[in-house]
Amino acid sequence: MSTASASPASLASGHRQILSILVALVILVACVLSTETTMPTQNMSHKERAELREEARDMFYHAYHAYMENAYPADELMPLSCKGRYRGVTPSRGDMDDILGNFSMTLVDTLDTLVLLGDFTEFEHAVKLVIRDVQFDSDIIVSVFETNIRMVGGLLSAHILAEYLQKHADTMHWYKGELLEMSRELGYRLLPAFNTSTGIPHARVNLRLGMKDPQLKKSRETCTACAGTILLEFAALSRLTGDPIFEVRAHAAMDALWKLRHRGSDLMGTVLNVHSGDWVRRDSGVGAGIDSYYEYLFKSYVLLGDDKYLARFNRHYNAVMKYVSEGPMLLDVLMHRPHAKSKNFMDSLLAFWPGLQVLSGDLKPAVQTHEMLYQVMQMHTFIPEAFTVDFQIHWGQHPLRPEFIESTYFLYRATGDHHYLQVGKRALKTLQQYAKVSCGYAAVNDVRTGKHEDRMDSFVLSETIKYLFLLFSDPQDLIINVDEFVFTTEAHLLPLSIAQLGNSTFSFRQSDEHNVLDFMRTCPSSNKLFPEKVRKPLRNFITGSCPRTTAGKRLSALDFQASNADHLRAVYDMGITMVSVGDRSQGKVRLFHSFYNAKSHEEGEMGLQFMQEMLELTKMQSINQLAQLQAVAYATDEKAQDWIALMAGPSHFSPELIGDQFVQGDLVLAKPRRACEELLENAEEAKGKVLVAERGDCTFVNKARLAQKVGAAALIVCDNVPGSSGETQPMFAMSGDGKDDVLIPVVFMYSVEFGKLSAVMQRRKQPLRVRVMQMVEFKRWQLAKAQRQNQTATVTQKPEKEL
Repeated sequence: MSTASASPASLASGHRQILSILVALVILVACVLSTETTMPTQNMSHKERAELREEARDMFYHAYHAYMENAYPADELMPLSCKGRYRGVTPSRGDMDDILGNFSMTLVDTLDTLVLLGDFTEFEHAVKLVIRDVQFDSDIIVSVFETNIRMVGGLLSAHILAEYLQKHADTMHWYKGELLEMSRELGYRLLPAFNTSTGIPHARVNLRLGMKDPQLKKSRETCTACAGTILLEFAALSRLTGDPIFEVRAHAAMDALWKLRHRGSDLMGTVLNVHSGDWVRRDSGVGAGIDSYYEYLFKSYVLLGDDKYLARFNRHYNAVMKYVSEGPMLLDVLMHRPHAKSKNFMDSLLAFWPGLQVLSGDLKPAVQTHEMLYQVMQMHTFIPEAFTVDFQIHWGQHPLRPEFIESTYFLYRATGDHHYLQVGKRALKTLQQYAKVSCGYAAVNDVRTGKHEDRMDSFVLSETIKYLFLLFSDPQDLIINVDEFVFTTEAHLLPLSIAQLGNSTFSFRQSDEHNVLDFMRTCPSSNKLFPEKVRKPLRNFITGSCPRTTAGKRLSALDFQASNADHLRAVYDMGITMVSVGDRSQGKVRLFHSFYNAKSHEEGEMGLQFMQEMLELTKMQSINQLAQLQAVAYATDEKAQDWIALMAGPSHFSPELIGDQFVQGDLVLAKPRRACEELLENAEEAKGKVLVAERGDCTFVNKARLAQKVGAAALIVCDNVPGSSGETQPMFAMSGDGKDDVLIPVVFMYSVEFGKLSAVMQRRKQPLRVRVMQMVEFKRWQLAKAQRQNQTATVTQKPEKEL
């Protein structure tokens, strides 16, 4: 199917989408150009840039010909052995070999790079080879994630560009969509992985047997990025073939992941159980295991125009910048305890993040993180696979990853700052000096020794060298306008015109749980945003090869832990004393600061800053808790004029009551009280009512399913611990089992709060009617009612004054 064919209505829709994207880009550029700037230094001449572009081209052909002449049709080139890597033939590397399917991966992954280089003859030859030689009916277990981004994405991009060349370069007239049919076949071979109770796909699948392979019987876990990096390719596949199943499954996986976020922090973990939805690893950051999930949220909005993905991206992005970002560094935290760091190192995959920040319009932190990474690269020659918070090597490998060069490219496109050309030049020359071998480019086994590894991943050709070539190319140097395409996480090109090919069998617009704040983004607020001014304070951020001492590092309120003796000593030195308030068992303290008690004037200043941060932190925590807090409200009189709300906690598995939504009904106590049997004794009485069940004996979600089964309008789960209260204990969100089948609101009440509700029930002769709603909406409702009463009183009194 041609990507250019569309109805007038769909074309108009597509034009509107592209126009909105262009307007956003104009606003971003205006934000940058409207600030006071100084000209960048070290401008690169057109001649030097052209020479680097041609050197990047030569690098590509050095690696490409080495693969074609010594490895094809193998999946990868082994550059030290100068031979191909075949699954089941070459000695196994364990899980690393899940990327291999004996389907000529490097060639498929590289096809669109040939078009960008303008080599139509070799592209046509390579397409014919793929059509002739590549097949997928193999009894091989492969990674769903890697096969999708490298093979499905590579085939789709090559198909799109083949049709583009037919129209614009008068070539390849023999091509009849064979690559698209191959991508459809491969897509169908990946689909069995999506047959899980959550809709989140398995990490691996057998190309011939699906999930029936005995080795996959115990398959349970996948990473967030693995499950969340499917939609771009599968949506394009559905829209180009007219087969909706791929896009439907990918949307369902993204929806399931979104529901598993921590409702308090809006963060995601990195590894989960595909059947239960339980988190296996709760580390949350932007690197390995989660990186491209964020990327595909934002790019799904750009490519498909579905604004729920923009809203979700913004929620996650705000959480990352609040909890994970620490100056230019990005340090993993625990999703359920976001103020606690979970690692003391960063991995190199986070280098994609500045590029994504550029695309989303947040330039200043992108410049800062990129500058930090550049200094790490200068310090160690390459960015090591992982490095510590004092920038020492944690894992020394460097497989010639593209992420840092990708971010360099996007920063240059956004700013025009020649600094990024100089960074790209440094990266290119480093590859030439330390990674080039006679048979391609070899991964670096240890950046400390420079020892090579017999490995050249397909992304070296499909991404690393591609982004270098694009960085040193002017738009007029390219056969296509890359601004009309979205780059996938493997740097494959999907055209924005795909949005015109709407999939009418799938409903994109949903009444999601987002509000207008989730769609609001602003230009960076710095008064002088030019990158040089942002980089300058970070110029000596990494002070050398020796670990930095922490003696001079100020303790921030965010990192403070009252159980840490060093932290207590540090705040004491800053002139801060802590006094217990109320019952010591509640752990509440009040902080006092005095310059006179500080160890030095400098420590006193640090103490003042600590106190200010603590106030802001307390304020933000209160706002966040209020935003998540639910309310169970009841009228204090028969006329329902005055209402009181008791606090309740949300659940991960039930629909959220958004805005002014609420559920109202009479309270009914479950019989038996814990609602863990197959059927309630008072099922008829519970129909249409707000059911109350006690915590214990079975899971929260099982109680909810039983309440829903008998027709209850909502469920309140009350705590079984006497004396528990939301005033003294943190409110939490009840977790489920990953199944999305509870359709009624479910909230949790501690014992003290439910005790108040129970006392009112016992006093009333009639059933007690309650409303279940958001606490913040209850407060707005009461405020609006009070304002109306005041206005009524004013109108009533006004004639008397006139008399």
